Amino acid sequence: MGDPAGSGPGSTRRTFLQQAALTVPALGVLPRLAAGLPRDTGDAPREAASVAPAEADCEYIVVGSGAGGGTLAARLAEEGRRVVLLEAGGDPREIAGDRLPEDYDVPVFHGLAAENPGMKWDFFVRHYASREQQERDPKYCAEWEGRPVDGVLYPRAGTLGGCTAHNAMIFIAPHNADWDGIAELTGDPSWRADRMRTYFERLENCHHRMPRYRWLSKLGINPTRHGFNGWLQTEKALPLSALRDKKLVEVLQDSLKVAFRATATRGERDLWTLQGQGDPNDWRLVRKNATGVCYTPLSTRGHQRMGARERVVETARKYPDRLKIVLHALVTRVLFDDGNRAVGVEYLHGERLYRAAAGPHPENGERREIRASREVILAGGAFNTPQLLMLSGIGPRATLERHGIPVRVDLPGVGRNLQDRYEVGVVHRMKSDWEMLACARFAKGDPQYEEWARSRSGVYATNGAMLAAIKRSAPERPLPDLFCFALLGLFKGYFPNYSRLFAEHLNYLTWAVLKAHTVNRAGEVTLRSADPRDVPEINFHYFEEGSDRQGEDLDSVVAGIRFVRTLTAELKKQKLIVAEELPGEHVQSDDELRDFVRREAWGHHASCSCPIGAKEQGGCLSSDFRVHGTSGLRVVDASVFPRIPGLFIVSAVYMIGEKAADVILAEAARGQPSAKGVDL
Repeated sequence: MGDPAGSGPGSTRRTFLQQAALTVPALGVLPRLAAGLPRDTGDAPREAASVAPAEADCEYIVVGSGAGGGTLAARLAEEGRRVVLLEAGGDPREIAGDRLPEDYDVPVFHGLAAENPGMKWDFFVRHYASREQQERDPKYCAEWEGRPVDGVLYPRAGTLGGCTAHNAMIFIAPHNADWDGIAELTGDPSWRADRMRTYFERLENCHHRMPRYRWLSKLGINPTRHGFNGWLQTEKALPLSALRDKKLVEVLQDSLKVAFRATATRGERDLWTLQGQGDPNDWRLVRKNATGVCYTPLSTRGHQRMGARERVVETARKYPDRLKIVLHALVTRVLFDDGNRAVGVEYLHGERLYRAAAGPHPENGERREIRASREVILAGGAFNTPQLLMLSGIGPRATLERHGIPVRVDLPGVGRNLQDRYEVGVVHRMKSDWEMLACARFAKGDPQYEEWARSRSGVYATNGAMLAAIKRSAPERPLPDLFCFALLGLFKGYFPNYSRLFAEHLNYLTWAVLKAHTVNRAGEVTLRSADPRDVPEINFHYFEEGSDRQGEDLDSVVAGIRFVRTLTAELKKQKLIVAEELPGEHVQSDDELRDFVRREAWGHHASCSCPIGAKEQGGCLSSDFRVHGTSGLRVVDASVFPRIPGLFIVSAVYMIGEKAADVILAEAARGQPSAKGVDL
């Protein structure tokens, strides 16, 4: 696979790993490839023939370093296993220029991080198959940067840490029904919510509850079921400087009063206040599906972003002989032996090889292989994992044959069942700029940045969210399905250069309405071509075009907009809000609001595209993450869920990373070979 003449694949891999170990053993990050290797620029589909046995480079290969893959790789290495972690991008704290590492580090810069050219992968997705309906969305782009894109921007992160490198850091536990549903579907009690909560406790290091809870936990008393000794620190951030902004205090006070009355009964409010104290992750509230006003816990350490990157880098420094991180490695297919057992991967090595990257490289990089003695675990996310499975010959037969890819496993569910949140912004122009944003440029050197750099405080220590409310969109909803939160800024969704609006408009308040537990399951990821550098085709088939024929999702978002308007009514009377720009005061009837939502809604929690479940029911994985019809191959990322979990999915993905590690380590301890994935 691109080896020098006269040498075998094992020789190339050994040289590669030896040079890596000699170059950066302290960090465990493998350098760019050894020089002198010929370049393979062929784009033709590669044969699906089984590979010959070869010496393994490690026990486990993990593809993707986000919340699932990074968590899993680090845990395996901590337990003494030899792991290679492959990441298609670079390290966001080591890339020179392009506002890095500030865009990565500073919590309020998360919008800028999503558009940072050193990290971003820009997917352009369709919300509708109907061109007429799609083009009504003002965020729709027919082309961008001189190339046709035909879709709406969907920012992803091609960097170490995956999307934990650019997300808003909101860390909220899933609802218990999300886990119990998987347990019921699979008959596997290890998925039950009470057991899954132990993974939440294991990974979290909670710093947003009173110190007494930390001390009680040391005595074995932990009513909150927070974790206090995990690797992922969580904090809350409402800066003291906010209390000096009189207008903001008025806004928060007025909104808080209305929201508190509107989101819960008196009994629920008492429970929320006395026990949970506004903490949406308190177990006593989670198990009761409580609703109410809350703060937003963030995955920050000392009010600086913390995510999967920190987990893997710190583990690699501690165990450089166990965890090797290969950056700029775009995996192109999984390698199998004659028995359909995954034995390794093929990848291209080079910067910006994937065409979602900013300024993708015109050449293909160096083609390489790496082998694992035990397993290959895919953790590329809801778009890239189904793409990689299909490139490896696993997926819907018709799709594979259309692109000339030999079929290894006919698995129709790969890429189907794609789900997402719906989100809209209720955008308000205020009477004047926010005092706490005076002179803000959302850049290094402005007063707010200097305050953050000096003391990790101020508005830049937050993600911009000042207040949030969790509620049901209708009394008959079995679970709270709306998360509404107030942002200091102008946010209308994702489109090229959307992040510039934050610095250009300092007098806006946006209430984001997020619809959870969506009914629609009709989204799809499919191949654009057999070229692994191409992005796949993605269509979410929103609302009635999908599987929500009764309009439940649509009506829930409309209910969220109406709820937000109750929160802002008094502010409008006081003339603190000058105008509601979106949807606009002229948009009042249910039909008008539905039309607005159909046109403007977006999402950023793509998931469920390789779901756990029986093959006959559209599933791709067994309950222990194995890919049906193969052995030695698992998936551990947001694509595994049968239904989209909770309010913000990243906590659930971290949790399955921990669970998968337990499953894999238990099998290794028993000396059990990797069994073939079977239908449930």
